[in-house]
This record gives sequence, structure tokens and C-alpha cells, in this order.
Amino acid sequence: MSEATTPRVAVVTGAARGIGAATALRLAADGYAVAVLDLDAEACAGTVAAIEERGGRALAVAVDVSDGDSVTAAVAAVEQLGAPVVLVNNAGITRDNLLFKMNENEWDSVLDVHLRGAFLMSRACQQHMVAARFGRIVNLSSTAALGNRGQANYSAAKAGMQGLTKTLAIELGQFGITANAVAPGFIVTEMTAKTAERVGMSFEDFQAAAAKTPVRRVGRPEDIAQAVSFFAREEAGFVTGQVLYVAGGPRG
Repeated sequence: MSEATTPRVAVVTGAARGIGAATALRLAADGYAVAVLDLDAEACAGTVAAIEERGGRALAVAVDVSDGDSVTAAVAAVEQLGAPVVLVNNAGITRDNLLFKMNENEWDSVLDVHLRGAFLMSRACQQHMVAARFGRIVNLSSTAALGNRGQANYSAAKAGMQGLTKTLAIELGQFGITANAVAPGFIVTEMTAKTAERVGMSFEDFQAAAAKTPVRRVGRPEDIAQAVSFFAREEAGFVTGQVLYVAGGPRG
């Protein structure tokens, strides 16, 4: 394949399922070769297969985004597809608890995966973007950045993602690299199903309560993937340092 027809490479973390998988599929449809990253490479097989069935190129790569050596090895593996110039920092976990019950491990593990992980992945990928004089970093924040009961750790991490995003935009803009954040509201995923279980509600009732937005529905992973797709486009090169709330109504 000639250089002119070789697709640019996008990296999506936490892409085995949910928002990450939907984003990987969307970027593949946009013409990117996609590195599908998650803690377990085998868990990424479904996302990779779905991309390949649609005629795209994809590669499953195992990574612990909170570990520097693992990130270095993963980005090196991604180079099988080509130099990564789009990075979507989506990997995340929840360890919900009220402040007086929250232990240090619950705090540290959430901050490590979300915030340390985004830092390590961005640092590793930016050198390829600088060399290409083109790059797109999209960080997944959340409406929880505005505060959410039982999620002091998650809210702090997601607020931190916004500060990281704005700083990356300032530092990297001169190299043709943009950095933006998408802040989802309620999205139907395994993670929100676990939140429903935590608060003692059925997932159906939890969704019904969350659907009281101006658009009268809950969000889907594809809603977030569409927003990421916009930020990843070459045509979005004058948009950077922004936080887009995709929450069915005004936030922020």
C-alpha cells in the first residue's frame, strides 16, 4: 500500500467494550486503522473482528495504562499498524464509595487508570504526532467532573482530565496537535449498570430516572463515538482545549 493510501492510525484505550468499542468502530468507519487497547488483548477480539468485517484494519494490544513500561510496550506494538496520530484516552474504572468509607486503594486506582493513564498514553503518543505535524488527542471526561455523590475519586479524575486536556492543547498546538475532551452524561454501559447496582436500583429504573433530560432519553455509546469522530477530523484543526458535554442537555 502506498504512503498516500495508507490510513492514519488511531489508538483507543479501554476499547474492548462500551464507549471505547463504539469509538474504535466509528474511527475505523472514518478511515483510520485502529489499535484496540485494553487490559486483556483477548477481550478486544470482538471489537477487532467487527472492524475487520467492515473492511477496516485493527490490532488488539494489551496494556495497563497506569504502568509506564506497559504503555511504552503497547505503543511500540501499535507501530505495526503505523505511527499513531489519534489517541482516545477512554480507559476507566469505578470504585464508588462515600467519602467516609472510601479507602486509599479505591482513590488511587481510579486516579491511576483515568488520569495517570491519560498522561502516560499522551506522553508516549505525542512524539509520533509531533513528527507527523498532525495529531488529535481526545480525553474522556464526564458530567461527574461537576461532582457526584459517592464518586469523589471518579469526579476528581474526570475534572483532572479537563485540566490535562487544556494544558495539552496549549503545549502541543504549535505542532499541529489538538486536544479536546468529551464529557458524557448517562450512557448505557456495563459501568452504569454497576452504578445502578451500587445504589440499589434495577438498571431499567435507573435508566428511566436518567432519561429525564431535555431530549428525553439516555445516551448510547455511539453518541459519544460521534463526538470523538468530530474532534479527530482533520477539519477540526482549529478546535482545541474544549470540553464537549454530550449529556442530552446543557452542562458545564
